[in-house]
Amino acid sequence: MLHAKEISSTELTRHYLDRAQASDLNAFLHIDAELSLAQAAAADLQLAAGSAGPLTGIPIAHKDIFVTEGWRSTAGSKMLAKYVSPFNATVVDKFAAAGMVTLGKLNCDEFAMGSSNQNSAFGPVKNPWDTLAVPGGSSGGSAAAIAARLAPAATATDTGGSIRQPASFCGVTGIKPTYGRVSRFGMIAFASSLDQGGPMAQTAEDCAMLLNEMVGFDTRDSTSLTAEQGNLREDFTRELGTPLAGLRIGVPKEYFGEGLAADVESAVRAALDQFVKLGATLVDISLPKTAQSIPVYYIIAPAEASSNLSRFDGVRYGHRASEYRDLADMYKKSRAEGFGAEVQRRIMVGTYVLCHGYYDAYYLKAQKIRRLIADDFQAVLGKTCDVIMGPVAPTVAWDLGEKTDDPVAAYLADIFTLSTSLAGLPGMSIPCGFGQGEKNGKRPVGLQIIGNYFAEARLLGIAHQYQLATDWHSRAPAGI
Repeated sequence: MLHAKEISSTELTRHYLDRAQASDLNAFLHIDAELSLAQAAAADLQLAAGSAGPLTGIPIAHKDIFVTEGWRSTAGSKMLAKYVSPFNATVVDKFAAAGMVTLGKLNCDEFAMGSSNQNSAFGPVKNPWDTLAVPGGSSGGSAAAIAARLAPAATATDTGGSIRQPASFCGVTGIKPTYGRVSRFGMIAFASSLDQGGPMAQTAEDCAMLLNEMVGFDTRDSTSLTAEQGNLREDFTRELGTPLAGLRIGVPKEYFGEGLAADVESAVRAALDQFVKLGATLVDISLPKTAQSIPVYYIIAPAEASSNLSRFDGVRYGHRASEYRDLADMYKKSRAEGFGAEVQRRIMVGTYVLCHGYYDAYYLKAQKIRRLIADDFQAVLGKTCDVIMGPVAPTVAWDLGEKTDDPVAAYLADIFTLSTSLAGLPGMSIPCGFGQGEKNGKRPVGLQIIGNYFAEARLLGIAHQYQLATDWHSRAPAGI
C-alpha cells in the first residue's frame, strides 16, 4: 500500500499511534507522537523520491531494553525510570537506516528478568487474548502489541526464552537468532553470554524481512559474530518457497513427558501432523540434559546479571536514594529502592555462586553442563534430524498474579526454551492452536522450531509453509 501510494507512512503511523494510545493493555511505556510522525514524514519523502527500501515507512516498536535516542530507555526498572539515552542501540539504528518508523518503547520484565511481564516496575502487561492472563515475558509488551495490532512489528530479546514464550502466549511469531548474530550494543545487559535480540511479527515472512535488517557484525559488540564466523548479511526470505518434502523433524521425548498440559500437547501434536501432511517425517529423538537446563541457567544467568548490574550504584547514572548517611549507605539504599524483588533475588543468587568457595561448586560446574547440553543438540541436528519441534512452554499463559509468590514455579515454565539459549542455537515460536484458560476461555499455544547454528532462513521457510497451510497466525483476539 505504501509503495502503491494507497496510504502514506504518516497516515499509517497515526493509525497505530491512535490504537496504541487508546489501548489499556499497558504494552507501551513511552510514546512520543511528534518524534514518530517526524520519522514518518522523512519516510514519505523517500517513498515519493522512489528511493525507499522494502521496510521504509513501516512502523516498529522497540522493547524497552534497547536504548533509543529521544525516547526513555528504562529496561522496565525504577532504576532507569527517567533515563533518556543520548544514542541508539545498533538494532535501532539498523531499522532507522531501513526507513522504519519508531512508534515507541514497549513494556518488559525489569532488566528482562522474568517469564510473565509482571516484574516491570511500571505494572504488568495484559494478554490481549485474555486480559486475566499474563502475556509471557520478558518481551510481553512486544508480543501483546503485535497480537492487539498496536504495531505491525516489534523488537524483542531472548535470554532464556523471552521471545519464544511470549510469542507463544500471545499467538504471534517470534524468532531468536543464533547467539552473536544480532548486535548487543545498546541492549541493556542482563546475561551477556545469553542475551540475543530478535524480531516479532504476525508471520514468519514478516520476521524474515525484519531479520534481514537486524543481523551483521558490529565492532562495538565484543560478542558479535563476524562474517568469517558465518554471520553473513543474507536474504532470510530465500527459503520461504521451499517445500517440506523430505524434512526430518526431531521430536524430543523429554518435551512430551510429565508436566506437559494435555491441551498444549494436543495442539502441538496436531501441528506435527500438519507437517507430515506437508511432506515431512517425524523422528523420535532424545535431549537427555533438558531437565538440567533449569539449574544451569539459573546459576549462569544470575551470575552474569550480578556483574552487569553492578554499574547501577547511584553514582554514575540511574536512581539515587534521596537520603543516606555515607557512601556505603547510598549504595545500599539506591539499589534497594531502584531494583525490584526479582532483580534483587537474581543479583543475590549470582553474587553467591561467584563467591570464593562456591565458584567451582556452582558456576564452573554449570558451565561444564552447558557444554554437554550443546553437545546433545549436535548429536542429533544434521544427523538424525534437520530441525527439532515441540512445545514452547508446558502450559498456556497463566493468570496474572498466579505465580507471583512462587518464583520457582515460573522458572520451571522455561524448561523447553532454556537449553536452546544455553547452546546458542536459533529457535522460534509460531501459533499452532489454543488451549483452555482456567477462567476466561481460550489462550494461544505456540509450536517451537529449533535449528542448527545459522539455520534461521530454513526455520523461517518451514514456518512459512505451515502458515500457508493454516490460519492460526492470522487470528485476532476478540474485539481487535
